[in-house]
Amino acid sequence: MKPTLEAIYTENAGAQEVRYTVALEHFEGLYGPGHVFFFRMPGRVNLIGEHTDYNHGYVLPLALEHDILLLARPRADATVRVSNVEANFRPFSFTCGRQIPAAPTGDWSNMIRGAGQALARATGQPLRGMDALVVGAAPFGAPRGAGLSSSSALTVVAAVALLRFNGRAMDDQSLAQLCAEAEWYVGTRGGIMDHFSLLLSRRDHAMFLDCRPDPDGRYRHEHLLLPPGYRLLIADSGVRHENARGHYNQRVAACRAGVELLRPAFPGITHLRDVQDAPWELLEPLLPEEVTVADLAALESVLDDLPGITSDTSLLVRRRCYHVWTENRRVLAAADALREGDAIRLGEQLDDGHASARDNYGISCPELETLVALLRELPGVLGARLTGAGWGGCAIALVEEAWAGEAVQAIRRRYRTAMAPAATGTEQEVFSVRPGQHGGFAGRVDGPTGRFRDQSANGAHRQREVKS
Repeated sequence: MKPTLEAIYTENAGAQEVRYTVALEHFEGLYGPGHVFFFRMPGRVNLIGEHTDYNHGYVLPLALEHDILLLARPRADATVRVSNVEANFRPFSFTCGRQIPAAPTGDWSNMIRGAGQALARATGQPLRGMDALVVGAAPFGAPRGAGLSSSSALTVVAAVALLRFNGRAMDDQSLAQLCAEAEWYVGTRGGIMDHFSLLLSRRDHAMFLDCRPDPDGRYRHEHLLLPPGYRLLIADSGVRHENARGHYNQRVAACRAGVELLRPAFPGITHLRDVQDAPWELLEPLLPEEVTVADLAALESVLDDLPGITSDTSLLVRRRCYHVWTENRRVLAAADALREGDAIRLGEQLDDGHASARDNYGISCPELETLVALLRELPGVLGARLTGAGWGGCAIALVEEAWAGEAVQAIRRRYRTAMAPAATGTEQEVFSVRPGQHGGFAGRVDGPTGRFRDQSANGAHRQREVKS
């Protein structure tokens, strides 16, 4: 097993071998001995490009080594049974099909239910189910609700497992699109960034992604090497945004409203991306600072798929659209900085992006403001900003590698001093990262032989002993 884990986790392979072995024992305790398949899906952090993906804009995410494991075994029927190593996530089951009843809002099972329903509809045929165990606990899992895509990772890893167990093949781009739509099951109308970054990222690289498909429905992306001598520092504010779904949909609604208001002057517009090259001075007078949905009767059909949007919902159209318009420019500038190895310019884009996310898109919070300010005070930090959907979660900073270890300890101490523990309700996590590898099928244990068969880069299988 260890050679496989070294290829995935580099210097953390030893600790991961223990993790995989313990997970296997847990799985067999639940479901009995037999073949067990291992799937993994990383968390992701967005270097820059916030709330641009669903506007057909540009993003610059990267995968983390922190990941979710899914141990699974196919079933002969359509039942999906899932447990979690963490006791606060209750086991659940459902029947895979075109109509899968949802659990209550916020229930963790909905991420897997959505994947099963989307695949059943896409294939048009009955699906085999699976018995599965989810392993995403700290210190190896991405913090949940922190804007590091742990929920999307759960959706994607479940889809990968179900595809394999049903003998279905789907290229990474098509699967990423399907998983993005599968998450509509939980009530948000996000974009494709998370799912593409989970399936297509490359170690030590950020991924520039153009979220507008070409005429063939494909998405342009480019892997860009992080400047040598620098690390990324991720600091969790401890604030969770489970209740921010309505605020998220309001931002989506404001952007859609902007498109409708700009259409008389730009007849072919479908997304804000279509006016990216237009001067802001031309766009600004066409976008009101604030309107309600009732003020724009033509929007009814445009917004009817957004839960929580009513006729009296107020939309801050101008400043939301301005954020998207400027953020796309920042992503392009950051991509150029990566191509040129210009860490200083990259840090400047992070700082500017945070200001716009706070002032124009309104997705920051006091804890994040404190955290970003503290990060910028640390030696070796070139720039910092909030990352993820907002209203809590994490901040990301670009730091000189020589200062990374000291920065981790310093920000833990300073943030704990600045914010009383009761203000966040959860223990803060801080870590320096290098971009990780995309997720997928990791290998399987062949029943009572205890042998681990891993998938090599060329698709061949090799025998490995597993300690169990």
